[in-house]
Amino acid sequence: MGSQLFRCKSIDQLLSDCENAEVRLKKSLGWLSLTSLGIGAVIGSGIFTIIGTAIAGQKFQASSILNAPLLEYLIHHSASFGRPGAGPAIALSFILVAIVCGFASVCYAELAAMIPIAGSAYTYTYATMGELIAWIIGWDLILEYAVSNMAVSVGFSAHMVGLLDWFGLHPDPRWISPAYLPGGLNDLQGTMLYAPGWHFGFNWPAFIIVMLLTVILVRGIKESARTNNIMVLLKIIAILVFVGFAAKFIHPANYHPFAPNGWPGILTGGSIVFFTYIGFDSVSTAAEECKSPQRDLPIGIIATLVICTILYIAVVVVLTGLVRWETLVDDAAPVVNTLKKLHFSGVRLVVLIGALMGMISSLLVFQLGQARVWFAMSRDGLFPKIFGRVHPRFRTPDFSTWMAGFVVGIPAGLLDIGTLADLSNIGTLFAFALVAGGVLILRYREPDRHRAFRAPGGPLAPIITIFTCLLLMAGLPIMNWIRFFVWMILGLVLYYFYGRKHSTLRAANHMSEGS
Repeated sequence: MGSQLFRCKSIDQLLSDCENAEVRLKKSLGWLSLTSLGIGAVIGSGIFTIIGTAIAGQKFQASSILNAPLLEYLIHHSASFGRPGAGPAIALSFILVAIVCGFASVCYAELAAMIPIAGSAYTYTYATMGELIAWIIGWDLILEYAVSNMAVSVGFSAHMVGLLDWFGLHPDPRWISPAYLPGGLNDLQGTMLYAPGWHFGFNWPAFIIVMLLTVILVRGIKESARTNNIMVLLKIIAILVFVGFAAKFIHPANYHPFAPNGWPGILTGGSIVFFTYIGFDSVSTAAEECKSPQRDLPIGIIATLVICTILYIAVVVVLTGLVRWETLVDDAAPVVNTLKKLHFSGVRLVVLIGALMGMISSLLVFQLGQARVWFAMSRDGLFPKIFGRVHPRFRTPDFSTWMAGFVVGIPAGLLDIGTLADLSNIGTLFAFALVAGGVLILRYREPDRHRAFRAPGGPLAPIITIFTCLLLMAGLPIMNWIRFFVWMILGLVLYYFYGRKHSTLRAANHMSEGS
């Protein structure tokens, strides 16, 4: 039993399986499209949405989360549950995360070039650590991609409201705000509209944009990539306009104190924004649709990280110089709301349009990645066969794409951005650590296998990746850990009753043993 659970699928077998004509995906992406996909995922989910929470922290009402007195007491008295903001030191948080992701990115690049198969970390762990660990990381990736896209779609809704406000339109808050608001809901003048907790409402813009992108993704990867390229260009222009214009209005006094909550604030800020960097992970999920994966995947992954880190730091340095860091608390649209408070109307419109394009492209890439993880798990028998269905005309995993749309769209209408981002972070960090472990295992097990790209420094990159991921995981709230373990337990139950029995690797092994 134990040997079956940890039996690995060879790299040669993985490469052979993906050539099956019935489940083969169309190869149409080059390095430029891959880099654009990565930038599309990274820029938008972080710069325009979650940095407000990372800078100023988030207000929690424990009583609105749990009624159990003991758990409430533990939460109030736990340092790891606190959400201190990084303040102007958020720039250091991004540098810290960039260093962690830099080591993780070269680990991903090594494995992606060696195993250019859909599924990302799920596929890599299947080849290195066995089926049970592959299931765990696949289940984790579903959480990671789904929840991060829920957070981005909530941010999209906030920016759509800002665009409507620019034109003088003010929709009913019940149809543009989530049903769960841990910090309540205030208007731009600070008037409380809803008390903390649950209320009657649904975030319709967040739901609708996810479903529209689902239609685009079903129609084809090439069409999706072209759409993404245009949106990436527009949002980079918007970022450069914001930085170039707003830098003239920086007040140096706003940088003091630079780190109001010290190292805990910097670490927590890094933990909050970590999910914004998983764009290069999304690049690897499209490996099977890449024309020259051995060359193009490492370029796309590393270029994504470098470009996005520079843009991130530029934006947060300008933003924290424009206003006091405390004013950004619980703000799902910190950049455009800051421009409104300062009455920069023209620039605000440019940034709003760029932000909306950023959110849409980010959603597009993450939805693409999530569907391909489900597709890969279905092809291995761990998910029902229908998840591996390929559209006869468009050659895309259509059923997985539609399911991913509903799984993301409905919760996005109900939950707030801070709750969603936290839950995504722990899944991202866990995936990075396992991918780094996979690099070490393959180097030991198959040292002579050709590697088109090798992470530099021998074992240094994977070891540092594992250590820093664990460090950032320590900065996440207790409730985040509880939700993560509940999700993992649910996944193990599903694996025991379905995946274990329908595994194609298990069936193949039984046939070979029988013969």
